[in-house]
Amino acid sequence: MSHTHPATLAQQARNAQRVLGSCSGDTRSRVLRRLSALLAEQKGALIEANELDLRAARSAGLAPALLSRLALKEDKIATLIQGVDELAAQSDPLGRILRNTELDEGLELRQTTSALGVLLIIFESRPDAVIQIGSLALRSGNAVLLKGGSEAAHSNAALINCLRAALEAEGLPADAVIGIAGREAIAELLHHDDLIDLVIPRGSGKLVRSIQDSTRIPVLGHAEGICHTYIDAAADPSMARRLVIDGKCDYPSACNATETILVHEDFLPELKALGISLEEHRVQLIADHRSKEHLGSASAARDEDWSTEYGDLRLSVRVVCSIDEAIDHIHRYGSGHTEVIVTDDTTQAERFLSEVDAASVFHNASSRFADGYRYGLGAEVGISTGRIHARGPVGVEGLLTTRWLLRGRGQGAADYGKGKRSFRHRPLPLDEE
Repeated sequence: MSHTHPATLAQQARNAQRVLGSCSGDTRSRVLRRLSALLAEQKGALIEANELDLRAARSAGLAPALLSRLALKEDKIATLIQGVDELAAQSDPLGRILRNTELDEGLELRQTTSALGVLLIIFESRPDAVIQIGSLALRSGNAVLLKGGSEAAHSNAALINCLRAALEAEGLPADAVIGIAGREAIAELLHHDDLIDLVIPRGSGKLVRSIQDSTRIPVLGHAEGICHTYIDAAADPSMARRLVIDGKCDYPSACNATETILVHEDFLPELKALGISLEEHRVQLIADHRSKEHLGSASAARDEDWSTEYGDLRLSVRVVCSIDEAIDHIHRYGSGHTEVIVTDDTTQAERFLSEVDAASVFHNASSRFADGYRYGLGAEVGISTGRIHARGPVGVEGLLTTRWLLRGRGQGAADYGKGKRSFRHRPLPLDEE
């Protein structure tokens, strides 16, 4: 981590980004392949650095959910390497022609893809985010300023060093990736909309809202992950049980974990068996009065439970009379992250997919699939529940903007108008040279 003034670091990142964003796609692919090799070579050292953070976190009494996010084990490193390899194999996203127009003879306009610029990423607990975000930035030609939580200081530093080493090995400026230390530095950087193009906070709802209230720089992200699984009257009981358990228990602290199940009243005869299965997985159930009758030891739900992201093995249960009531509940209490319907009724499924307003909406699939890696994006910088620029898991495409390139032969705007030349505005093939 550097102790240079934050604005100087941001300027260094801006300068480095202009080099990274203008180099060839093959060069950036080589950087990614170099990064993949470094992660494999330094796996032992990365785990050792992470163990230092874990020991300190345990001593400090860090919550189990946060300890789970902090851990960087062999399987996580293997997943990171696979994601980096997939990004390296992708075609270059920069300079893609989106629109090609002949304005007039000898006057051709192209709209092409371009990097956003400098990204400020603020995240908590999860050191694997360093590689997910860093590799996406390298692929898309963006520079990143990375501020992780102090609980992952050793892990983050080791992973940032891998990214910087991969850049330097291919002759590119290492300052396209810079680690940031201290809250004071972040407070300073949030005032520099002249140097930073996008802020992406990954963490608690409190963190995201604090960032949004502290800057004029655009902020991409989500405050909460309040995800629902609606079990329809026509749901297969075995499938419903499997998807709810996966959605809640596979990774309870993830933002795409199921926090509430909505149960159609016609499914109530199957609810007791579902409750037993959840309790066998150590899930604490919090139920409304109708579902509590079938769930034995469940505690009574309060109104605030419907808008709570538990992040652990707790699950709210509510009975609804119709798909309309389920959708109304989702729109009232959900965060627009990921919503699931379990049903064999394709008409109801299509209606749910069409009407539910969320970044990801699934039929007969676990909420845990809402993830950039699982979507085939290679990785994600985060999940956005906003409606502008990017929505859902944000991969390479969400880190791009566009530029207009005009090639002429000395024409001026005054050459066109009444009694002068006229524009053709003729579409040209996108691959025309």
